[in-house]
Amino acid sequence: MPSILKECHVTPREIFLNRRRFIQGGVSAALAMTALSGARHAVADDRAWSGTPVLREKLSTLSPAWERDDRVTPPQYHREYANFYEFGPNKDDPWERAGQLTVEPWKVRVDGLVDKPGDYWFDDLIREAALEERIYRFRCVEAWSMVVPWVGISLASVIKRLQPHSDARYVAFETAVKRDEMPGVSRALVRIDWPYREGLRMDEALHPLALLAVGAYGEPLYKANGAPIRLVVPWKYGFKSIKSIVRIHFTREQPETTWNTLAPDEYGFYANVNPEVDHPRWSQRTERRIPGGGFLGLSREETLPFNGYAEQVAGLYAGMDLRRWY
Repeated sequence: MPSILKECHVTPREIFLNRRRFIQGGVSAALAMTALSGARHAVADDRAWSGTPVLREKLSTLSPAWERDDRVTPPQYHREYANFYEFGPNKDDPWERAGQLTVEPWKVRVDGLVDKPGDYWFDDLIREAALEERIYRFRCVEAWSMVVPWVGISLASVIKRLQPHSDARYVAFETAVKRDEMPGVSRALVRIDWPYREGLRMDEALHPLALLAVGAYGEPLYKANGAPIRLVVPWKYGFKSIKSIVRIHFTREQPETTWNTLAPDEYGFYANVNPEVDHPRWSQRTERRIPGGGFLGLSREETLPFNGYAEQVAGLYAGMDLRRWY
C-alpha cells in the first residue's frame, strides 16, 4: 500500500466545541458537555455493535497502530459528530438515536451487470478478504475534517470476487431504510428520496484506496458511523462514503446519487476534494480539523487537492476539467 498520511498535520487534543453546543449553551455549557463524555459512553452499549464471530476473529489478529499515532482524531469525536440523515439532520442525532438500529443479521443485495448476483450475508462478504487498518483523512463537504483509523477490506477485492461484466462502468450503493428504527427517514425537514444512494466509476471503485469499512479504532463500527458496513473513499468528500450498505448494483449508466440529485449545483457526482472549487455558500480552501485548536477550537488549515491523495489518484481524472466535473 502507498504511504497514506505523509503530509498530515498533527490533530490537537484540545476540547472541541461544536456549533450546536456553542449556540445552545455557550462556552461553559459546551465544556460541561465534554466533561460528561465519559458518562455518556458508560451508557452507550446499545450504540455499539459487537460484530459477528467472523469479524471478531479477524479483528483479534490485527495490531492496531492508531493508539500510537497522535494524528488520529480521538474516538469520541468520530462517534458523536457525524452526518447520518436517516437519524436526523443534526450532528449528534446519529449518536443519540442510532442505538435502536438492528444490524444483525445483515444482508447486502448484489445485482445488475454481474456474474455473481444474490443476497450476501455480511460474513460472506468479509470471510475471504484480508482485514486491514487504514488511517485516512476524512474531509466533509461542510469544511470540517478528521483523521480516522478505519478497519476494513479492499472494495476492489469484493468487486473482483463478484465478477462484474465488462460493460459495467459504474458501481452504485444504497443505504438501509428502516422506518421504525431510523427516525430521520420520516422527518419532513430532510428532503431526501430514500434510500440514500451513492456511486463510483468502476476505476475509482477498483482503486486500492477505496475501502469497505467494517470497523474503526480497532473495534466494529458504531451504529452512528454506519455499522455494519460502509464505504470509505478518502480522496472524496465524506458524503460519498455511504453508510450501512444494503445494496451494490453494477450498471452501464452513471447512477443517480442522493445529494447530486437534490442539489447538482452544490454536490457533484465525483465530489473530489478540490480547494479550487468552492461550494456555492462557502470556501473549500481551508478546513476545521476536529477536535480544533486555537480560540474556541476554531483554527483552520489548508485543504489539500484530493484530500492529500493526489499522488495516488489524480491519474484517474487525467484530461478532465475538474471545475466542470466536480
